[in-house]
Amino acid sequence: MSSETPWLSQDAYDRLTAELETLATEGRSEIAKRIEMARDEGDLKENGGYHAAKDEQGKMEARIRQLTELLRTATVSEAPESHGVVEAGTVVTAKVMGDEEKFLLGSREILAAGSDLDVYSEKSPLGAAILGLKIGEKTSYEAPTGASISVEIVDVENYRP
Repeated sequence: MSSETPWLSQDAYDRLTAELETLATEGRSEIAKRIEMARDEGDLKENGGYHAAKDEQGKMEARIRQLTELLRTATVSEAPESHGVVEAGTVVTAKVMGDEEKFLLGSREILAAGSDLDVYSEKSPLGAAILGLKIGEKTSYEAPTGASISVEIVDVENYRP
């Protein structure tokens, strides 16, 4: 699986597909009704309800586009078997600047609600730096501030939703 292709578990794919369906049908219908009701109140320049509904509509449409693209491009499969190599969909324990952190490498969309596991995208500076590394390997990456951040891979595990 390439680092450009997002990975999703079947559970995450199903959950996101249901969210997209709800937003594209009921969500759009509800927001259209709210906008129409606010329009009927009169002057749109000073109509807070109208502007709030339009803002919400914009956010919802952005989420619909995001989900559509993710679901269109994602590889849907079981979590990759860990062979001690960092890849999308694995849980990584790493020493980052000396502090041990445990996180999922991939999309935050993978996690079910209520998970307390941190998530780093494989496209983030940290994710890109450690992708393909094995347990015991070290690297560093440049933070957005310009600082050099040292990283050592301590463990790589299978992700279990």
